[in-house]
Amino acid sequence: MTDVFTASPRERRAALRDGLLAQFERMVEIRAIEEELNRLFAAGKVHGTTHLALGQEALVVGLAAQLRDDDHVTGTYRGHALSLALGVTPRSLVAEIMGRDAGVTGGVGGSMHLSDLDVGLLPTFAIVGAGLPVATGSALAFQTRGEDRVAVAVFGDGATNIGAFHESLNLAAVWNLPVVFLCDNNLYGEYSRIDRTTPIEDLHARAESYDMPADVVDGMDVAAVEDTLSRAIQRARSGGGPTLVEAKTYRFAGHSRADTAPYRREGELEQWSERDPLTVTRRRIIEEGLADDATLARLESDIAERVTALAAEVEALPAPGLEAMFRNVWAPKEK
Repeated sequence: MTDVFTASPRERRAALRDGLLAQFERMVEIRAIEEELNRLFAAGKVHGTTHLALGQEALVVGLAAQLRDDDHVTGTYRGHALSLALGVTPRSLVAEIMGRDAGVTGGVGGSMHLSDLDVGLLPTFAIVGAGLPVATGSALAFQTRGEDRVAVAVFGDGATNIGAFHESLNLAAVWNLPVVFLCDNNLYGEYSRIDRTTPIEDLHARAESYDMPADVVDGMDVAAVEDTLSRAIQRARSGGGPTLVEAKTYRFAGHSRADTAPYRREGELEQWSERDPLTVTRRRIIEEGLADDATLARLESDIAERVTALAAEVEALPAPGLEAMFRNVWAPKEK
């Protein structure tokens, strides 16, 4: 059996197709790594800031399970979970965030700028909504070349209020592009609740303006996410054009590591925590007889230990040299 913790990115992606138990393992891994990253930031071992997706693991794992390696995905600055779900290895992810040369982009991108073309991950973007036109352009390239590949733009609810969202959906609808627009509606755009910034809470309704199919899904349920996205992805791949999918999710952490989220409504976090995707998936695995409680407890403990050991290993790795600043810079040749 392949050790997905140390396997190649493509092997890690393929493992998600083994079913619910493999998907649960990836969600546990994502949660453990993000919690460890939060501890590393608090200890001053990582510079800058970070944005955690605690509570949104089912959304990215369900997406990754339905995509091919040669499809393209753009993400947001809250991109650790998406990267790990798509197959980026824990070592290269943690190394990138800790600024080590072994990082997925050589230690120069950091927490908000992750990319691995081996699994179709185009850059995660620090600018709100910036991935939308990039995914749309990628879909146009697939269509122009006559390829049955799909592009997916993952973005938050706040991005639905910016020009790039409307421009991307409009263009994709007019040209019938093979792209899925996946909105993780976690109720907050940075520190602002959706009802303070947006006149509607059901954001998939905005697809009607572009005569585009739309769907809504419980983003805390990995099986529901996979089922809903399978239809949207197949529609795009078969020439049916774009779809807007709204996933109702919730982030258990604040916007960034410095945010304690005092703006939450009383009891809101506790209410959503009852639908923690790890708890939901764990319960289903036991109900379906795929594993018992003791087996899952050992899995969780093993992953936690491996993540702690990984952080110590990565901390000892070398940082990139000054030449890394120019490793991915293009310049014309002198005449």
